[in-house]
Amino acid sequence: MNFLCKLQGLLDKSRQLDFIAPLLLRLFLAPIFILAGYGKLSSLDNTAYYFGEMLGMPAPMLMALLAGAAEFFGGIAILIGLATRWFAIPLMVTMIMAATTAHWENGWHALPETTLTVPWEWRMDMIEGAVERRDMAREILKEHGNYSWLTEYGSITILKNGIEFAATYFIMLLVLFFHGAGRYVSLDYWIGRKLVT
Repeated sequence: MNFLCKLQGLLDKSRQLDFIAPLLLRLFLAPIFILAGYGKLSSLDNTAYYFGEMLGMPAPMLMALLAGAAEFFGGIAILIGLATRWFAIPLMVTMIMAATTAHWENGWHALPETTLTVPWEWRMDMIEGAVERRDMAREILKEHGNYSWLTEYGSITILKNGIEFAATYFIMLLVLFFHGAGRYVSLDYWIGRKLVT
């Protein structure tokens, strides 16, 4: 029992480093959102066309502007840890919109690398079809191309583009929403300390 208490004490001491987890979440998510937002804003007409014509969204220019701004400015804010909980909200809404409008009909998986049945995949037909097409593309490239050069930096795959990434980002943002940017390495922490004293 004494040994277990000592182990628990060591485990409790690790909380001194609890700022690392939100910091790493922020460092992981920020460039994804900054680049996605920049891409939308720098090609606003194309983004609006996609939102309107391909996704059938109302007010596509406004939606493109809102999504791009939320991702770009939200990504910057998350990177520096400024108003992290507040910026997590529009980013979570953006992920819900992306999942339901652009990715839902493609099922769960983003990359169809297996035909194994998983309980949360509702588009097994797309996985099987994508795997079949990937295998065919590989055969064609092996026969007519320099396959070792083509795959030197990664294998050939087919993007199924399901909700997997949007759902994952949503969950990560949800953690930041509830726990904030973390201690020490965020403006939220230092501003909060200044306001309290």
